[in-house]
Amino acid sequence: MLQGTGVALVTPFKSAESRDVDYDALAKIIDNLTAVPVDFIVAFGSTAETPTLSPDETSRLADFIARKVDGRVKLVYGLGGNNTADVARRLAALDPDGPFSAVLSVAPFYNRPTQAGLYAHFHALADASPLPIVLYNVPSRTGVNIAAETTLRLAADCRRIVGIKEASGNLNQIGEILRGRPEGFSVLSGDDALTLALIAMGADGVISVIANAFPRQFSLMVSAALNGDIARARALDAALRPFYAPLSADGNPAGIKTLLNLLGLALPAVRLPLVEATKATRDCFAKVIEKTIWP
Repeated sequence: MLQGTGVALVTPFKSAESRDVDYDALAKIIDNLTAVPVDFIVAFGSTAETPTLSPDETSRLADFIARKVDGRVKLVYGLGGNNTADVARRLAALDPDGPFSAVLSVAPFYNRPTQAGLYAHFHALADASPLPIVLYNVPSRTGVNIAAETTLRLAADCRRIVGIKEASGNLNQIGEILRGRPEGFSVLSGDDALTLALIAMGADGVISVIANAFPRQFSLMVSAALNGDIARARALDAALRPFYAPLSADGNPAGIKTLLNLLGLALPAVRLPLVEATKATRDCFAKVIEKTIWP
C-alpha cells in the first residue's frame, strides 16, 4: 500500500537552448528527496514532461533514477495513454522484479471515453500489468473524470489496481471513494493544496509537486496529519500555502522548475509546447521565499 509523501519527479534540462536532460541536477534533486526521506518517488508523470521525452531518454532516465535511488525509497513508474493496446503492451514488458514497485496510469485523454470505456481500459491494463496499478484521475488535463463508482468497481474487480491519485478536486467524489474502498486500497491526493484536507477525510497521502523543492517541510506536514497532530500539520500547511498560487500560475512544471531554480537546484528550462514561467511568477516566488518562516 502506498502512503505518505510521494513526489512527482521533475526532469531538469540543461538550458533553454539545448534542453538536454541535466543528470547532475536530477541527481541533486533525488539526493534531497532520499535524504529526508520521502516515502516514494513517481517517475514519468506530467511533472516530468513525459510526452516530450524520447523512448531513448525515457529508458536512460529510468535506469539513472533507479541507480541513483538505489532502493532507498519506493519507485513508481508513470505509464498511461489513450491507446489501450499500446499501453498494455508496454506494461507487460515491465520487469516485476525490477526497481519499480508500482505503476501510475492516467485516464485516457483526448478520446473522452465513457465510464464503461474507462472501466474496460483499466481492466485491460490490470490484466496485462505485472505490477500493481495506481489510477490517476486528473480531469483538468484529460478531459474525462473517473467517477467514484468506476473507481470502486475497478478496486473490487481487479486485484492489480491498488489505489488512486485523485486530482479532481471533487471532495464529495473523493469522500465516496474513501467510504467505499476495499481494505488496502490507497487514496492519494493529487493536489498539494488539498492534501491536509484529504488526509483529514481519511486519505493515505499525496503525490506532490512542491515536495521537489521542499521535501522535508512537506513530508513533515503529511506525517503530522497522518499521525493526528493536526496543529503541527496546519502550521506547516500555512507556511507552504503561499507557494501554491505561483506554482500553478504558469502551469506545471514551469512553476516548480522556477522555484527549483531560485533554490539553486535546477535551471527553469522546459520543453515546448510549455514555456518558462513569467518574471512576475519568479518575482512572486522570490518574495514568498524571503518572507517564509518554517515552523
